[in-house]
Amino acid sequence: MPSAVTSSQGALVVLRFGRVAAMGTVAVLILIAGVWASWGSAQHVMLTKGRESGTIEVTRCGADTCSGPYSPISAGSQPRRSVVIEKNVAVRQGQTYAVVVKPGSDDVVRSGPAGVLYSWVPFGGALLLASVVVAGGMRRTRPAWVLAGAGIALLTAAFVTI
Repeated sequence: MPSAVTSSQGALVVLRFGRVAAMGTVAVLILIAGVWASWGSAQHVMLTKGRESGTIEVTRCGADTCSGPYSPISAGSQPRRSVVIEKNVAVRQGQTYAVVVKPGSDDVVRSGPAGVLYSWVPFGGALLLASVVVAGGMRRTRPAWVLAGAGIALLTAAFVTI
């Protein structure tokens, strides 16, 4: 009889470990996907050495993009008649924004603190989603609160600076 109790406790330990390992893997994959989604624009904003930087005066806006003339600030950068920036809540027609040109294109992304924080917004969302997985799937509430707090702080900071 004692062997049956021991084996059922062992099975519970294995199942608990399996649940924690599976949910931990899911949480890590969510965080990796958030970094991957953010890095597409964050690399241009954060690693500015050798990149063209300047300003754009938004003159036209379409459904998904806005455009306008580019005035260079950095040495070696050339003025352009029209560059394209993604249309979002932070870009308005008639405003001027500091930008960095994506290499080999006429696409630009916002630079400075607002650009850095805005580029990491997908990672902030991933932090919030991963906190739910950590709290519910792994039953680890303190790390979940840390993840959620970091996500909320990042999203709030991006909202305030934009």
